[in-house]
Amino acid sequence: LVSGVNKVAAENPNVSVKVVEAGFDQSKWPEQMMALAATQEYQWILTSNPSLPAVCKDVFTAFPKQKFIFMDGYLTGNPMTYSVMYNQVEQGYMAGYLAGLVTKSSMKGATPDLKVGAIVAQEYPALTTEMIPGYTQGFKAVDPAITLDYRVIGNWWDANKAADLANSMMDAGVDVILSIAGGAGQGTIKAAQARGRYIVYFDSNVYKLAPGTIIGCATLDQERAVYETLKKAVQGVLQFGKADVLNTKAGYVDFADQDPLYTSNVAPDVVAKMADLMKKFRSGSFSLPVPKM
Repeated sequence: LVSGVNKVAAENPNVSVKVVEAGFDQSKWPEQMMALAATQEYQWILTSNPSLPAVCKDVFTAFPKQKFIFMDGYLTGNPMTYSVMYNQVEQGYMAGYLAGLVTKSSMKGATPDLKVGAIVAQEYPALTTEMIPGYTQGFKAVDPAITLDYRVIGNWWDANKAADLANSMMDAGVDVILSIAGGAGQGTIKAAQARGRYIVYFDSNVYKLAPGTIIGCATLDQERAVYETLKKAVQGVLQFGKADVLNTKAGYVDFADQDPLYTSNVAPDVVAKMADLMKKFRSGSFSLPVPKM
């Protein structure tokens, strides 16, 4: 997000940027957003979190002239806002399809049990209505008999709890775990690494964090989306009041399948089947709808 914004600023000397880190405690976000808008210093307040449109409800009333750009959020019909939501049903499906293929494979870390896992930091609408349902559709497409072990940490930083949850899952036969847990995900990764099991990761290409343990990365090109969106705002052509959904065919959602740390650590037959899936996603011959907001 920040690199996308800074790229626009570098191309437009009249644009200056201030970066504000809101922290992990979401209960403080409404007050922080109200204080930021109250300065009346910013033409646009640009954020990235699915919770932010709801967080800003009272801010809209207090400062009706403030413009907001919500990346990774969805709100339509408000002339103060423009928002972008990524198709994370498709993103979840990619991760789930890979997890399903691996749990059924002869890869070294695969167990006889048809069980996959997901460890998340906390629950929020995009997770419960898009990511996990997409993940489930993905592994069920491989084999309807595959089951999900789903655990919630309760925060974004407790790596020790994440490791405990991961070990409990692995004790029960889980061999592939989807991690959507921020900094806490380090605990999941280290636990899987120690026991020779596998991690599927969301949003970024992070194979290098644990080669051979992280065996799939379903990615979002947020830098590109932020750059294109803010550039339109600077040019005065961004359509406030509108909300867009960005998908795989358009290149904003993808799977990092060209990285040698993926191709060299995943069974060739799994790589081939994932390549077939991604060919369909990227061409648009296969797509998945997002739930109506």
